Amino acid sequence: MVPPRNVVKIAVQMRDAIPQLIQLDQAKPLAAVLKEVCDAWSLPHSERYALQFADGHRRYITENNRTEIKNGSILCLSTAPDLEAERLLRGLQSESCEGRREALQHLVLLAPDMTFTREVISRDGLQRLGSIIEDGDDLGEVLALALRAFLELMEHGVVSWETLSIPFVRKVVCYVNMNLMDASVQPLAMGLLESVTLSSPALGQLVKSEVPLDRLLVHLQVMNQQLQTKAMALLTALLQGASAAERKHMLDYLWQRNLRQFIYKNIIHSAAPLGDEMAHHLYVLQALTLGLLEPRMRTPLDPYSQEQREQLQALRQAAFEPEGESLGTGLSADRRRSLCAREFRKLGFSNSNPAQDLERVPPGLLALDNMLYFSRHAPSAYSRFVLENSSREDKHECPFARSSIQLTVLLCELLHVGEPCSETAQDFSPMFFGQDQSFHELFCVSIQLLNKTWKEMRATQEDFDKVTQVVREQLARTLALKPSSLEPFRTKVNALTYGEVLRLRQTERLHQEGTLAPPILELREKLKPELMGLIRQQRLLRLCEGTLFRKISSRRRQDKLWFCCLSPNHKVLQYGDVEEGVGPPAPESLPEQLPVADIRALLTGKDCPHVREKGSGKQNKDVCELAFSVSYDHGEEEAYLNFVAPSKREFHLWTDGLSALLGSPMGSEQTRLDLEQLLTMETKLRLLELENVPIPEQPPPIPPPPTNFNFCYDCSIAEP
Repeated sequence: MVPPRNVVKIAVQMRDAIPQLIQLDQAKPLAAVLKEVCDAWSLPHSERYALQFADGHRRYITENNRTEIKNGSILCLSTAPDLEAERLLRGLQSESCEGRREALQHLVLLAPDMTFTREVISRDGLQRLGSIIEDGDDLGEVLALALRAFLELMEHGVVSWETLSIPFVRKVVCYVNMNLMDASVQPLAMGLLESVTLSSPALGQLVKSEVPLDRLLVHLQVMNQQLQTKAMALLTALLQGASAAERKHMLDYLWQRNLRQFIYKNIIHSAAPLGDEMAHHLYVLQALTLGLLEPRMRTPLDPYSQEQREQLQALRQAAFEPEGESLGTGLSADRRRSLCAREFRKLGFSNSNPAQDLERVPPGLLALDNMLYFSRHAPSAYSRFVLENSSREDKHECPFARSSIQLTVLLCELLHVGEPCSETAQDFSPMFFGQDQSFHELFCVSIQLLNKTWKEMRATQEDFDKVTQVVREQLARTLALKPSSLEPFRTKVNALTYGEVLRLRQTERLHQEGTLAPPILELREKLKPELMGLIRQQRLLRLCEGTLFRKISSRRRQDKLWFCCLSPNHKVLQYGDVEEGVGPPAPESLPEQLPVADIRALLTGKDCPHVREKGSGKQNKDVCELAFSVSYDHGEEEAYLNFVAPSKREFHLWTDGLSALLGSPMGSEQTRLDLEQLLTMETKLRLLELENVPIPEQPPPIPPPPTNFNFCYDCSIAEP
């Protein structure tokens, strides 16, 4: 007889007792279930006990999460969360160090559970942990466990970080600033200060004033990857919380202390692989540094500024006046102004008054800064560029100033200058840390590339926009290769000539476009169902392999991983938490299961509950694009399993695979690209023997039937 749907068969175990195999009626109150379990083992006072999942984080079973219990689940009978919290908090006051250590270890294990966390916090558990941290009687394992437990409890967001006291924060700062400190304590202390800095502006200022930048530089130079990562996290948090002026002062000091060179040599090119968290913090550091250019980019040239007028004159003089000579010696003022205006025209300004060209924002004064940097640091290349083009009479001259202004805009767009930092991106450029004044140096290479491309295209003034589009493509393709320094960038971008760009464009177009002849379109339509089945099979295989996802908390920290995969029979989604640095677990070891038959729908983007809860700020855009959820039956309610894909490709693969499981069409961009690629390949294979044979737009007409069929051969007549 098939049991009712709300009855599940489970095992309940207890230490030193024979496990019970029971049928759990989900409609029965949890207290009644506990009473029956305790009675079977002759245990009085069932209210003192609770059920926990035996696997994973041993979460307590409550009325809210009991529907997660599935057939075959293994539960264990343990002390009720309120009594367990009381016991462990008493253990924190133990006279023996061993007793406190054991209580803290259990506290760390149970802290990820929200039910237990609420019980601990309601009994002033955070204050007791804070006392251990503030007293600092044991600077070793006990302190590390106390910091870890404190972080885990605060991570749930039940208590605001702004409620922390100033003496407590100062004590944690002391642990960061101490020289002789346990290696496990300082990363945790810096992680705590990072959370404080990101969540509380007032306490963030305290941390900024108490933690010297030199101290963070010392931590970064220790060959301990975890310590380096947490030091970089705290450093970027302090930079993000600082004002624009403070940030500039801090970054200038860090560059003077050779932080850039150290990052380039000892972190980016370290023998150990770069972790995702460190890659994100390097991206943030790069974005904040490039963000210092934004004020200049947003400020137009002031025609009444004496300093800016002198800079323009210096730019002109570097191109047209030999050293030691002055403009128009002995000429009248009108004649000198006329000569000056003509030379500004030769320099490539659209107006005789260059201030009018530089009123455009962006790029504003940043374009003038780039031109001055090029003229001072590459004077030969600058003079050659200007004189070569100003002396041409065939309308093929490349305007230096106009090109510089447009190129500055282009570089700002490619490097996202002035845009807010993404909360999950890891797309930093190693070249940025391999070169001082990286933006200006990149401009120097790019302006010479533009001149080279201009000549290759034999462009005129009417082709200016076409040239800048080609240069943009050259720069974007080369930056995507992530060259390690400026020299490899220079080599690769100069090798990407205009002819090579055209060849790449044609190759991509041939890959993307097929012939539009009706017979070919008909053939492609016939091939589509078979190829879509192949793509569906690949997506399901990818789900069976599984993927590591990152948990994003309320502060968007990504320090926890969980793994999810599809069972080989395509009937169950298996998932569970995993530790950092550990490979993908075996599917059978994953504690959680979600039957595919229980899934109601697939949600993406803003429809996901974990995206709606975070609002619609600009910094949530990248998370929104990678977020998806599955809704499923959770008893009589609807529950959600929420994902944030590690990349856009993984997002497409998972949403396609889940759509295939639900019988919905796979509509992602990746499916479209894969289908197009497979159709192109299969069509070319089918038409291989027809190479160079023209395929008509219309099939040839069928001839009319003959007037008679006397030409038919009669097989019954034997030949003589």
